[in-house]
Amino acid sequence: MSEDDAKKPPRKKAAPKEAPQKETRTERMDDASAREAVLAAALPHAAFDGFTDSVLHKAAMEAGVSKDDLARLFENGPASLIEFYSDWADAQMEAKLAGMDLKAMKIRERIAAAVKTRLSVLGPNKEAARRAGAMLSLPMHAALGAKLLYRTVDAMWRAAGDTSTDFNFYTKRGILAGVYGSTAMRWFNDTSDDEKATDEFLAARIENVMQFEKFKAKAKEALANFPAFANFTKPKTK
Repeated sequence: MSEDDAKKPPRKKAAPKEAPQKETRTERMDDASAREAVLAAALPHAAFDGFTDSVLHKAAMEAGVSKDDLARLFENGPASLIEFYSDWADAQMEAKLAGMDLKAMKIRERIAAAVKTRLSVLGPNKEAARRAGAMLSLPMHAALGAKLLYRTVDAMWRAAGDTSTDFNFYTKRGILAGVYGSTAMRWFNDTSDDEKATDEFLAARIENVMQFEKFKAKAKEALANFPAFANFTKPKTK
């Protein structure tokens, strides 16, 4: 080393470059896409472990959704995930029904198509759907279960072309809630490949409803012949 080199000040080491922050997948997706990604990742796990906090967090990690975003997207944890699952299934059902010629069907055929279509959407993840149903049957989630069931049957009736706004609006949805709920329970326990038992069960439930409607119509007609009951059979005027 020469004398001149010895007098030169030592070179400063370049400061290390900061590693670029890792972009989370949520930053590249809108909220709806992020929820769908978490749901898709959660369903295989939920089939074995149910809808739990651990399943939700595992699904978020696999979907590339941060903890902060997960808490925002699913405010009530697993219950919010189930709610989104039900709403997603309703939307899928409506899209499939929109592609059918429901107007060419009788009303009982439309309802049967709606119920079968909803179950077919759940079909690829049947065990996860059963786990969701079991969770909604718990007393602590009964209110959520009732709300989601109402949304489903309301979507079915609207797809079937129902435009009622009177008392029939509620009775139709109440009756269909019973039909769909009982059929779903039968479907959860149907292990056959063709699910013929479920189809037969659904047909029987719809037939029961149709017979009841015929009974109501005949009873209304019969009571109309008696003055004491005539006012009860007339529509109320405001």
